Amino acid sequence: MSLVFVVNSGSSSIKWQLVDADSGVARGDIVERIGESGGGALDHNAAMTLILAKLGDEHPVAIGHRVVHGGTRFASATLVTGDVEDAIDQLAVLAPLHNPANLTGIRAARLAFPGVPNVAVFDTAFHQSLPPAAFTYAIDSTVAVAHGVRRYGFHGTSYQYVCGQAAEILGRPLEQLKLVAFHLGNGASAAAIDGGRSVATSMGLTPLEGLVMGTRSGDVDPGAILHLARSGMSPTELEELLNRRSGLLGLSGRSDMREVLDGVGLGNRECVLALEVYIERLRHYLGAYLVALRGADAIVFTGGVGENSAVVRAKALAGLESLGIQLDDALNDSADRGARIISREQSPIAALVVPTNEELEIARQALALLAG
Repeated sequence: MSLVFVVNSGSSSIKWQLVDADSGVARGDIVERIGESGGGALDHNAAMTLILAKLGDEHPVAIGHRVVHGGTRFASATLVTGDVEDAIDQLAVLAPLHNPANLTGIRAARLAFPGVPNVAVFDTAFHQSLPPAAFTYAIDSTVAVAHGVRRYGFHGTSYQYVCGQAAEILGRPLEQLKLVAFHLGNGASAAAIDGGRSVATSMGLTPLEGLVMGTRSGDVDPGAILHLARSGMSPTELEELLNRRSGLLGLSGRSDMREVLDGVGLGNRECVLALEVYIERLRHYLGAYLVALRGADAIVFTGGVGENSAVVRAKALAGLESLGIQLDDALNDSADRGARIISREQSPIAALVVPTNEELEIARQALALLAG
């Protein structure tokens, strides 16, 4: 077995899996409320000690870490060294909610597993193939370069896994496929993928831009933010508003799409509007990316909402037969939760549901790096 210990470290939690990268079999758990009174562990080092005891005699050959932001420096999985740790720390200015926590997990793992190589896998790496026209914001270029302001994109590890699975389902080489992919969870994004390479994506400098999310706003006129700032809101208050009090929560009071759909069924007007805004944004990006790719072979849904909500998928693709998208209602509504095609056999553009597995992708990337 090729066992890889996969770590997703948050500020007060460590989610982990021990993954057999050959078979895909995995087991894992989460240590929560780290550092809190009555929590799972005093600090991340103590949490790693607890996890180490759970592994027993199973020894990983590598440790793979999810790291949210790699900036422009990291375009692939990278062996962790002191210099890499420093770079992740420096990039925390672009992901202050994520990179410091990711780095804490890396340092705890290196201490708990001496001699085992650690590999950082960056959410942004997959999108380093974006062309300049897609990653450049139209602001003063001197300011943009000085402050690293450009589109980076996120959910890259998920997209990389899903692309490979889509190619297998369609029975075609990935290099020949044009895909529009939607990763729809509490965080949500879209990507246009040509031959396995990202050419456009909805998230930007941060994971805030783009689609409507559980608590994040997605696209907002920058002038609206300036207006709120001039009205007295501080940067901290604006960050709280846009990241934690917006999206589905801000529109309906519910951040979970399942609860929003329940509200729609009861005729709740706020929930109806929240769903309509959510779908409008999906269709906006779908149209944009069909143009960016000059057509597509498939549209792929993944993430908690993308995999499980037939309603969202149906509304996102409704009435697009003239564009070559013919959804099969029975397949879309099926209780099947595996990777599958949900479009009609004759549909020129296929529609797919592909459950993501970021942990397996991280494990595979870690082993590939060490092998080669």
